Amino acid sequence: MRILLVDDSATMRKIQRRLLTEMGYSDILEANNGKEAMKVLSDFNYEVNLVLCDMNMPEMNGIETLVAIRAITKTIPVVMCTSVAEKSAVMEAIKNGANNYLVKPFAQDAFVAKVKPFLG
Repeated sequence: MRILLVDDSATMRKIQRRLLTEMGYSDILEANNGKEAMKVLSDFNYEVNLVLCDMNMPEMNGIETLVAIRAITKTIPVVMCTSVAEKSAVMEAIKNGANNYLVKPFAQDAFVAKVKPFLG
């Protein structure tokens, strides 16, 4: 299972990496923003099993990243992990192809509940 963490916060990526490692996953890629994420996805021929993506990032925000991913593939699950909790933001993400939405800060059990279904 290959997982891509997309967040401009190195601390948040570290937290997500730790949680995923505790869940037994070790093939974890990282990107600092959406532009980097698209390069990483391309470098790995879009052979990624899950993308966890922040909403507010420089260069290319989460919705722009989601739209770019969905323009290429509909098969990679994308879970938005963000501090943006407004219903309109959640609906925009879902409308653009997000598979789920997790509001930061999150508890470990909430994280597991949101990502585990996409990891088999």
